[in-house]
Amino acid sequence: MKILVTGAAGFIGSHLAERLAGLGHSVVGLDSLTPFYSRALKELNAAAVGAAGVELARLDLAVDDLEAVMRDVEVVYHLAAQPGLSAASDFQAYLRDNVVATERLLAAAQRAPGLRALVYVSTSSVYGADATGAEDAEPRPTSLYGVTKLAAEQLVLSRFRSRGFPACSVRLFSVYGPRERPEKLYPTLIRALLEDRPFPLFEGSEHHLRSYTYVGDAVDGLVAVLDHLERCVGEIFNLGMDSATSTAEGIRIVEEIVGRRARIVREPGRAGDQSRTEADIRKARRVLGYEPRTTPREGLAREVEWYRTEVLGRGLP
Repeated sequence: MKILVTGAAGFIGSHLAERLAGLGHSVVGLDSLTPFYSRALKELNAAAVGAAGVELARLDLAVDDLEAVMRDVEVVYHLAAQPGLSAASDFQAYLRDNVVATERLLAAAQRAPGLRALVYVSTSSVYGADATGAEDAEPRPTSLYGVTKLAAEQLVLSRFRSRGFPACSVRLFSVYGPRERPEKLYPTLIRALLEDRPFPLFEGSEHHLRSYTYVGDAVDGLVAVLDHLERCVGEIFNLGMDSATSTAEGIRIVEEIVGRRARIVREPGRAGDQSRTEADIRKARRVLGYEPRTTPREGLAREVEWYRTEVLGRGLP
């Protein structure tokens, strides 16, 4: 099957593209390598994806012509987005890269005669501060990221509702692991511990509960959609670990793995942050046979090793 993965040089997209190629699919990746974080890290991901046999098109969904990259594509996984809660990203960036980019991809996908499905990769942030309900829970996003991801998700699903366009959405929960973005909790903590630096922690965030989901388990769920395309069209699925771990507990686990205590420096809390996420995956279990298995200790040990060898070992920022 020919599959297009947008955001293929990113954290989750690179893992997905590699997995799909390893399963024998013909995979085309698309990424504009935006400067939201270190380009060197994205180039490292791009090299790994290329080594797996994935052709990477360096295109911007919001402005570039997409006809050639869509040629003969049967399934699209749409992961490209403006992520995070950073104050450095204004509304126009979220609007452009989450909503406008998705609308342009949809328009191109509708003109692809062999398309069987578009899988929109959404986020638990659409639920808001408390992301613990099933897929039919009322979305109440508290951040520009969550608002624009929900808008893009609805753009995709509205095509199904109005025109029968074959699409579905998967909402991922607190994904972590090798290649995670450097500003996220665990890469920041791991670097601070390995280099004996102060560790900045947002005020009160140690009490947050997260459905920390190892990237390999998230990819398992995304790939499972391929085996159930007809049952997935028009549907929304939560994908994540169905148990919650506090930020304080996650910090403690990484401290034990590294063998050093963090020197915590408090920073003001972030507006729009989630206080609790815990994935309700009953639907994904029933339809996709989805079952995340990686414990936080196992996943974080892999992330520490990756960061030690692939980032610090290469002198990357």
